[in-house]
Amino acid sequence: MENEKSFIALIEKSIKKNWDANSLTDYKGVTYQYKDVARKIEKLHIIFEESGVKPGDKIAICGRNMSHWGVTFLATVTYGAVIVPILHEFKPDQVHNIVNHSEAKLLFVGDVVWEGLDKSAMPNLEGVILVNDFSLLVSRTEKLTYAREHLNELFGKKFPKNFRKEHINYYKDSPDELLVLNYTSGTTSFSKGVMIPARALWSNMMFAFSALTMKSGDRLVSMLPMAHMYGLAFEFLYQFCAGVQVFFLTRMPSPKIILQAFAEVKPSLVIAVPLIIEKIIKKNVLPKLETPTMKFLMHVPLVSDKIREKVREQLMSAFGGEFYEIVVGGAAFNQEIEAFMRSIDFPYTVGYGMTECAPLICYEDWKKFKAGSCGKAVANMEVKVLSADPANIPGEIICRGDNVMLGYYKNEEATREVIDADGWMHTGDLGVIDENGYVTIRGRSKNMLLGPSGQNIYPEEIEDKLNNMPYVNESIVIQALDGKLAALIYPDFELAFANGMSEKQVEEQMEANRVAVNAQIAAYEQIARVKIYHEEFEKTPKKSIKRFLYQEAR
Repeated sequence: MENEKSFIALIEKSIKKNWDANSLTDYKGVTYQYKDVARKIEKLHIIFEESGVKPGDKIAICGRNMSHWGVTFLATVTYGAVIVPILHEFKPDQVHNIVNHSEAKLLFVGDVVWEGLDKSAMPNLEGVILVNDFSLLVSRTEKLTYAREHLNELFGKKFPKNFRKEHINYYKDSPDELLVLNYTSGTTSFSKGVMIPARALWSNMMFAFSALTMKSGDRLVSMLPMAHMYGLAFEFLYQFCAGVQVFFLTRMPSPKIILQAFAEVKPSLVIAVPLIIEKIIKKNVLPKLETPTMKFLMHVPLVSDKIREKVREQLMSAFGGEFYEIVVGGAAFNQEIEAFMRSIDFPYTVGYGMTECAPLICYEDWKKFKAGSCGKAVANMEVKVLSADPANIPGEIICRGDNVMLGYYKNEEATREVIDADGWMHTGDLGVIDENGYVTIRGRSKNMLLGPSGQNIYPEEIEDKLNNMPYVNESIVIQALDGKLAALIYPDFELAFANGMSEKQVEEQMEANRVAVNAQIAAYEQIARVKIYHEEFEKTPKKSIKRFLYQEAR
């Protein structure tokens, strides 16, 4: 391939190499081979070309994970256009705003999403295409209408003697060329358009090839939204470039559906966010180990080893039993859960990244991984902590390298705030780094609170303790207007009511939890009061709580 840092060249090479292998599968539905995907890509290229789409133009997509979502992404970037993935969970106004702000020419949309959208709110779109079957929902140009109506005829003219891999000759990208415009839904602010260049995708893929073990013919269950960089890069793009078959769940991934898919697919790698792993362990494993008999046996030599071995087997089996490791990202692990996984020698790694790095910053193989950390800087990246004593005193984590974005779309001010003159990107996260390069995150700098005498308070560390208390699903610690700390708690009402508790008793338990946590933390970190929420907190695609929405609770 001409360009040594070409991301698109990786796609082209994989299609040709894995031509007859299975590629994209809608779980409980259709399977496409690499050659089928290539054919669909060519058909979309014809639509783009005939309707006047040029390299650099924006094409948006908004819908649940499915094979056709993947095809649309691949077709867009291999044509030289810029893909704008939009989370299907965004509200209609957000979708309208992103489509307009990005100046998208076409919108590929899922059927459920389309029901809530208003085409008149997106006046600059030339067309809307249903991603489920690529039918035309809205056309504002004759060229687009003609292209879609005569697609098979145009395809036949272009490839009169069958379509073969020799026909594939995709767009040649350059390292700093914009390929993906990904709008964040951050925990601390509203959406910004992250401009991801070809080199960032290429660099993430190169790292994945060196650090992960997937090969042609392997299988993976995709359960994270592809509209988010973590799911996009490590549940789809890496797998596609490696010749792996990806199974898309296509609907809301409940723990039951996820476990069923794992049992059937038996993936060789599991990509997840902490919340999914924690739910499975808290519901299916820990209760069995907390009986008086089990607690006693866990302290009996040899017997405890046997129990741990059995628990490990059961947990491995729950995820299909054939995977090398579970890669966890998107947020910090609950300390109790991580300690438990460590105690049974479970193969997991916690990585660290963000949309702005497409997404990886840190990672380490599970066999070398340091507990509590999020690994070391990945290839093509440098990581530093801005602190007088980076190993002991938390400071802001900054990074530099091929993975870093070009900036925020149409927002030079926001770009300047995070990327300094020397090319270092300021993550907004606080952490420490040891002499071996292992990074441990302490919290978000925007979340850090000041104690009564100027002490740094990291709410995430207090929340971690709260979340281990009886009947607590999740929590947020905020600073009230009087300077005191308050805990917003969403209790596990389902479990509490199943155990015969009343709502009043749940309230009493939360107050007891407050007292118990206060006994474990410093005087300046004390929680003064509790506020109970009856619905779970709103989340980002990474399943992090959108903290900025709950500051009014002060």
